Amino acid sequence: MPTKPDYHNHEEFQNRSRKLAEIRQLGVEPYPHHYHPTHHAEELHKQFGQAAIGHSEEAGAGTTPVVCVAGRLILFRAMGKNAFAHLQDATGRIQIMFNRDLTEIDGWRATANDGDALTPFKFLEKKIDLGDIIGVEGHLFHTNKGELTIFAKKVTLLCKTLLPLAEKHSGLADKELRYRKRWLDLISNDEVRKTFRIRSRIFHLIRDFFNAQSFIEVETPILQSIYGGAEARPFETKLHALDQEMFLRISLEIPLKKLIVGGMERIFEIGRVFRNEGIDRNHNPEFTLLEAYAAYWDYRDMMQLVENLFETLALQLYGKTEISVAHPETGEPVQIDLKAPWPRLTMKEGISKFAQIDVDKLSDQQMRDLLTASGHCDIKKLSTMSRGLLIAALFAVKVEHHLIQPHHIIDHPIETTPLCKPHRNQAERQAGIVERFESFILGQEICNSYSELNDPEIQRRLLETQAQRREAGDEEASPLDEEFIEAICQGMPPTGGVGIGLDRLVMIFTGVHSIRDVLYFPWMK
Repeated sequence: MPTKPDYHNHEEFQNRSRKLAEIRQLGVEPYPHHYHPTHHAEELHKQFGQAAIGHSEEAGAGTTPVVCVAGRLILFRAMGKNAFAHLQDATGRIQIMFNRDLTEIDGWRATANDGDALTPFKFLEKKIDLGDIIGVEGHLFHTNKGELTIFAKKVTLLCKTLLPLAEKHSGLADKELRYRKRWLDLISNDEVRKTFRIRSRIFHLIRDFFNAQSFIEVETPILQSIYGGAEARPFETKLHALDQEMFLRISLEIPLKKLIVGGMERIFEIGRVFRNEGIDRNHNPEFTLLEAYAAYWDYRDMMQLVENLFETLALQLYGKTEISVAHPETGEPVQIDLKAPWPRLTMKEGISKFAQIDVDKLSDQQMRDLLTASGHCDIKKLSTMSRGLLIAALFAVKVEHHLIQPHHIIDHPIETTPLCKPHRNQAERQAGIVERFESFILGQEICNSYSELNDPEIQRRLLETQAQRREAGDEEASPLDEEFIEAICQGMPPTGGVGIGLDRLVMIFTGVHSIRDVLYFPWMK
């Protein structure tokens, strides 16, 4: 027999379990099937907060507006003939007043065996606990202090809780506990609920933005037999029906490009991707990615799309392009301006401007020495890195944290990606530069974009090189995808593509410091 969890032995659990049995004996159903509230707290405050609706006498007489609400009881205090409580629903809180003579309990019936002459009012005092979910039907009024309140005429128990709220609703101090038990965090913290409401609205606004640009939303497989589209270690699983090894996708890119080959000119997908890598304030093993592809565009068109998206979100959320956020290192408030256009720097220009280093004057070994001295690089990996990867690593260590205001970092070394077009400028092409940009805000990458490679011969060579790296032990390199090369051989038009990490985007627009604060259930050790 499995053992019962520890909370079964807690006094509070046992007390509430006893009350649950007593409630059933009184004829009250503690877990009814449905309830139909007419209002939420927020709309009541907006509609009636300043309205002249009368006081408790009029409400008791039934002459003020009648409403019906439902939510969690988070405060209760008896005061003579009345008891005052706060009810919390998805939108906020509303005060409730229970009256000794006029408040009824739905389903309760008095019996001769009640002992201490249990009344509806005493039922509320003795059988209902903080955290219980109730429905309240009654009449609105303003207290002498002007607080909007519902004079409860009928109370319906909707859910008897067997465990108490965290720390008597003073809030959860332990952040790790908040992340593990997000339901308690949502009950206790208004700001957390607000963050997730904003997250939901952002996703709606993003879809509206892409729909207005004539993009079609599509869905592609999460389970893949060959993974690709990014440099990342995958999660592995098995499809037992086919006795086949499978991978959780690390990117949306490859199947979306196949749809471009199929003639779908503008497409986007919002979906979860999975990367078996480190966990920190900017990384979670599963996260939400937006990828969009447009036939006949290039990376310059995508830069404008990204700028316009962020500018539009800022205006629709806050009515302005300047938003206040915490500096990622100091925590001090900083204003960032999302208004288009954003500054554009090549990767080499960024290193020169922010690190005062001219990489064209450094040997590979000199760059390795600088990276080794930084203490932020794997020395074993450094020894095998090509020149292009060393430049990219130097940029990551020396420059990224300076990019607080929005920047596009353009024209990357070809070694950073096998899926990007070589630069159209002949000198840049010969120097091994591709048409790629990454956008940075608050010192972190928020998007990655290419003029997509559609030359099948170059594509094969680059993917074969990546596959060789994988065979040599690089766990982040992808295997050769022959089906993808076949699709490219059948013709993909010039295409611009972009990937945006939506969790990081939400971090910016909600001003939170960690990706865990914008994920309902972040991964915890």
